[in-house]
Amino acid sequence: MSLLIAFTAVLAVASAQTVTNRFPDDFLFGAVTSAYQVEGAWNEDGKGESIQDYFFHNHPEYTTGDTGDVACDSYHKYQEDVQMLKALNADMYRFSISWSRVLPTGDLDVINQAGIDYYNNLINELLANGIQPLVTIYHWDLPQALQYIGGWSNELLVDYFVEYARVLFENFGDRVKWWITINAPAGLVNGYAMNEVAPSQPASGIGDYLATHTVIKAHARVWHLYDEQFRASQNGSVGITFEMDGLEPLTNSTEDGEAAERARQFQVGIFAHPIYSQDGDYPAVVRQLVDANSKAEGRPRSRLPTFTQEEIEYIRGSADFLGVIHFETTFVTSGVTGESPSKTRDSAVITSSAETVPWGLRSQLNWIANEYPGFPVFITENGVSNSGGRNDSDRIEFYTGYLGAVLESIHEDGVPVIGYLAWSLMDTLEWNSGFTAKYGLYEVDFSSPNRTRTPKDSAGFMAEIFSSNQLPNQYNQ
Repeated sequence: MSLLIAFTAVLAVASAQTVTNRFPDDFLFGAVTSAYQVEGAWNEDGKGESIQDYFFHNHPEYTTGDTGDVACDSYHKYQEDVQMLKALNADMYRFSISWSRVLPTGDLDVINQAGIDYYNNLINELLANGIQPLVTIYHWDLPQALQYIGGWSNELLVDYFVEYARVLFENFGDRVKWWITINAPAGLVNGYAMNEVAPSQPASGIGDYLATHTVIKAHARVWHLYDEQFRASQNGSVGITFEMDGLEPLTNSTEDGEAAERARQFQVGIFAHPIYSQDGDYPAVVRQLVDANSKAEGRPRSRLPTFTQEEIEYIRGSADFLGVIHFETTFVTSGVTGESPSKTRDSAVITSSAETVPWGLRSQLNWIANEYPGFPVFITENGVSNSGGRNDSDRIEFYTGYLGAVLESIHEDGVPVIGYLAWSLMDTLEWNSGFTAKYGLYEVDFSSPNRTRTPKDSAGFMAEIFSSNQLPNQYNQ
């Protein structure tokens, strides 16, 4: 794999220099947003309704009452966003494309040129300022028209997703060289297990497994589409990114160690194992537990669908890199909790409240490198929320610790980490938390019609790191 070979060469040079606070020379730094969380213009210029539009308009009981109707107004202020990235000295901007802005019905019967023009303008503006686009094809905002036929719980969605991806590759792939098919599928499928997440389909332990199966097939199909029809001319990379918050044993007991491993397989392995493992297919422990519980419940079939051998081979290896989303670490012990049926109950683990511990990211990166060797690792989201304010020393402390953990992973553990993207470029609509949770390097005044952006202290701190390619000298490993 060319990316991995390049990283190995750079790592060898870096190790020889023994500069442990410096990142590899071609390391990619940048920041992240997603379409629904920043764009606004929810019904402008031909855009169709998404499941997020529908959810936030019809289920305020699950939110703060804020919506993404205007959000950060990035649909009109994308040029200002690019200048913010330039001031950060960012190499890359990860953003998502709104499926319903490009294909309002989710299908090819209506192709919205205004939506294509918007993303062309954003991509061109980024490139004109020396910033690479990393495009997320799907970041949780399915066209509502496709939810009416079952959304991700319906395997027909694979075909719709492939056709949508083709439109993106054809229109943007000459300039976009980095693609993520699907963002954080563990969060996506929760919408088919509980009311509180769009599309609010409470089919716990059934709908989420059906959606999981569809997501994995959809990702593989799109990777093969790119590999077979676009890679030769466009020469890009296609991966997928997973929520990988740390899951560590509560005690040093064997039982808690096994519980932590089970938790990782149910959170990460259920999606990653079919794509990145040597064997393919779902993790054995996931298959065993869901099958056994389904049988005990008197069901004639497992709640977790089955891949054919042909599908296992088709899906295995369908990625150029592995994306990691990491925010915090929870501690795990063995035990049965959660409603029946549910993924939580199937996993037979109990998790404690989350903590901010940088070593949790290092531990998770090592687990990934051991579990799925041979793939470059890209940290596509890492960040911390606070209640707001431009003097965000807590965020600076967070980034110092976590970037230090990334350096340790690279230099001491040999994990092939090729990039790091901060969540988020600016304060966004943070899903159910609305505008109350602040993750941004830039403050957004959501009470202003102009959605005024102002750099926080952390923006200057990260700009220094992105420019120098190293942590400040006072950092000691």
